[in-house]
Amino acid sequence: MSKQGQALEQAFHGEPAVWLKWGAYEAAVLPEVGANLIAFRDIEKGYHFLHEPAESEMAEFKARPGTHGIPVLFPPNRYQDGTFTMNGKTYSFPINEPSTGNHLHGFVHTAAWEVLDYGTLKTESYVLLQIAVDEQHPIYAYLPHRFAITLRYSLNDQGLFQHISVHNRGNDAMPCLIGFHTAINAPFAPQSAASDYSFTLTAGKRWELDERMLPTGQFQPLSSNEEKLKTTGASPYFEPLDNHYTVEARNGRNQMELTDAREQVTLVYDAGTAYKQWMVWNSNASGQFFCPEPQLNLVNAPNVDLPADEIGLVSLEPNGIWEETSRLYVKPAAK
Repeated sequence: MSKQGQALEQAFHGEPAVWLKWGAYEAAVLPEVGANLIAFRDIEKGYHFLHEPAESEMAEFKARPGTHGIPVLFPPNRYQDGTFTMNGKTYSFPINEPSTGNHLHGFVHTAAWEVLDYGTLKTESYVLLQIAVDEQHPIYAYLPHRFAITLRYSLNDQGLFQHISVHNRGNDAMPCLIGFHTAINAPFAPQSAASDYSFTLTAGKRWELDERMLPTGQFQPLSSNEEKLKTTGASPYFEPLDNHYTVEARNGRNQMELTDAREQVTLVYDAGTAYKQWMVWNSNASGQFFCPEPQLNLVNAPNVDLPADEIGLVSLEPNGIWEETSRLYVKPAAK
């Protein structure tokens, strides 16, 4: 074991967890609840960067593990009538959002994952998790492909690093539709208030959504606050948000930056340029947390008649591997 780092199995509010520790940082992942990275903290400064469930909220969280930590969505967000066709194959998912008649958020964020490995190296502590789907797995009924999703988290002085890969282990092409419902605390510092926070986002255009929260294929004009997301930043709670944006990478990166003006620090969520869309949801402008959600694909992408590359509609060939990395780290706020 490194003097700086540690990786160990230890419960999180009674739920089996793997904890990573490095210097002032600690993080916890829940293998049996979707490999959710449920906590990322700076224990010296008391920062809790992610929206964590309290012990009294664990039963509710496990029933609906979508708004805490970093849930893996496969496929992400909504699909009209729970169905779509790709590569000549039609997929039918349960309608789990009756108010819109859609399927929402896929299957892997509620499923149990396997811990393949965890440990400490000279430069990091890490955990490696995987969900492998074959004919015997319950998810196969909805996604009839042999595939594995592998997720690696590591922690070091530079913060939290995430690597995810999807491996098509079958003989036919499969949809690769993925995203994260990342729930960020604002405030994350114990002495700060929501009013101390502003964020920027590499958002481009805002998709128009219909009454079922599905894209029409058209765009809407950005409000003045949304325009500020591209420059000086806006409050995460400037209005109730459930908005969908294209990614417009800047300086070669696709990221959200959340600044605490009182602490004079900025949390950077560098999501990787493979993700072509952002969802931003703030729980009805709760003043507690918001979700900048990187998605590979447009909501309902297989049912939208637009070019595949434009909407992140990825088909993974037999034996193909798709992968991307993301990072959460802290830097001094810009003067």
